[in-house]
Amino acid sequence: MQLSKKSLIYKLMVTSLIFGLVTPVLGADLATTKALAERGNAAAQYDLAILYSAGTGVRQDYDKAVELIKKSANQGYANAQYELAVLYSDGDGVSQDYDKAIEWYLKSANQGYSPAQYNLGFAYMNGKGVRQDYDKARSWYLKAANQGHEESQYNLGVLYADGIGVRQDYDKAIEWYLKSANQGYSP
Repeated sequence: MQLSKKSLIYKLMVTSLIFGLVTPVLGADLATTKALAERGNAAAQYDLAILYSAGTGVRQDYDKAVELIKKSANQGYANAQYELAVLYSDGDGVSQDYDKAIEWYLKSANQGYSPAQYNLGFAYMNGKGVRQDYDKARSWYLKAANQGHEESQYNLGVLYADGIGVRQDYDKAIEWYLKSANQGYSP
């Protein structure tokens, strides 16, 4: 299902705020950020994409936002790779394509980006865009959890509590649930 462009923007902004994805705007002002983005600075392209998506300091332009996210992602910027994966997964601003979503999640996750690692864990856990594989789900959740990603910590607790892809271990389940809860996560 193709979501509206307003939905795309809302998702980009919320995701960016939740995961702290927006880096401080580079330079002292918008003009500097635009100049850096035009010269190919991946972080500036990403930041500018968020501004275009929200209409903050610039005329709102969803197509420009997607274009800038793609440019940034193609340069290897993990935040942008993650955002592009989300867009492909949801079909926001681009045609829905789970194969491309997984490809971009992998690029971001392999740079150690915990939100992408979590999403890969979720994809493998639920067979979304990939063949269901509990071992891969656990592996990706563990990578994110070890970086403090609270949802991954919680999901590891679920795996151990229910014995999904691992030997059932209530002590490990409690350990992961507590790590998640101590960060304020509540499902």
